[in-house]
Parts: sequence; C-alpha cells; structure tokens
Amino acid sequence: MTNLNQKKLLIIAADGFQQEEFFEPLEYMRDQGATVQVASMKTEPIKADSEEQREYTPELTFSDVNVADYDGLIIPGGLKNPDMLRTQDKAVQLVRDFAEQGKTIGAICHGPWLLVEADIVEGRELTSYPSIKTDIRNAGGQWTDGETVTDNGIVTSRKPADIPAFNRKLAEELNEGRHDRTFQRDFKRAA
Repeated sequence: MTNLNQKKLLIIAADGFQQEEFFEPLEYMRDQGATVQVASMKTEPIKADSEEQREYTPELTFSDVNVADYDGLIIPGGLKNPDMLRTQDKAVQLVRDFAEQGKTIGAICHGPWLLVEADIVEGRELTSYPSIKTDIRNAGGQWTDGETVTDNGIVTSRKPADIPAFNRKLAEELNEGRHDRTFQRDFKRAA
C-alpha cells in the first residue's frame, strides 16, 4: 500500500467522463490516504457516459482552483469529457499551470487530448487511446503503445484495463514529488 496521506489531488471532468477512468482513480487515491477534489465548469452533478450514468458533484469550478494547493492532476477519459474540456480555456490553463509547476499529471484514454491542447507534449513520450495517437504525434509527442507511459511525472494510459497500473504508477510519481520540466514551446500564454 502506498501512503499518500499528505497528498492532495485534483480531477478535472465534465459530462461524458468514462466511468471507470473517473471513479477507480478517485477511489484508489482516497484509499491510499490522498485528499481528492473534483473541478468542473459548474458545481452541479456531472454524469458518466455509461448505461447507468453514474454522477458526481464537483467540489469546485475551474476558477476556484489554486494549483499551488495540489500535488497532482488526473484527467479521466471517455470521448465526450476530454473533448468538452479542451474547449474550456480555464481547464486548458489549469493543465498548463500544473505542468509549469512540476506537478504530477495523469491522463488516460482520450484524456491526453488536454495535454495536446495545453501544448505540453512536444518532445515527450505518451500513450493514449489509439485513435488519438496521430494528434499526439502532430503535437510533437512520441506515441507508444503501452499499459502506462511515464515521462518526467506525466503518466498516461490507454484504456480501462490499464487503470490498476495507471493508479500504481501515478501514486509512485506523486511520492517522488515535484518534477522539474523544460518545455520546447512557451506555453505560458494567456488562456
């Protein structure tokens, strides 16, 4: 068991998140002792893109988030969730801010779309759901087909079957602490 008692994590999500990729990391990190909060556009319930449409009520809006308060960020997949989030300037800016501050970032399935939108994949090795590998390559990243791929504190995975490995690797990276990063592009532009 990993001890994350002193760690605080943020999950960003919107309607249409992939149920397992949201709830399994949330529950795993809490079981390891981490404090986990969820931010979205509004603090109204968001629904999974699943038959049962399981809901979660976010504690914060994107505007309420102070990145300095967190050790890491989790971006669940699904098709609709990351597609919605990458059109939200405040969500994209949060991803940039977490990256700039050397915080651990985990993105699974289509979640790496936000890493692409935030201009933080150039020169990095990532994985994702296979349908977005061209987006990662076009943004200057190296796409690898692996259960988890970690590049300097950025942990990516492909699909729900990878969640146990994703959770373990994310916890390991969180325990390593801040990751000094250099970026090929200046991503500190205004959102």
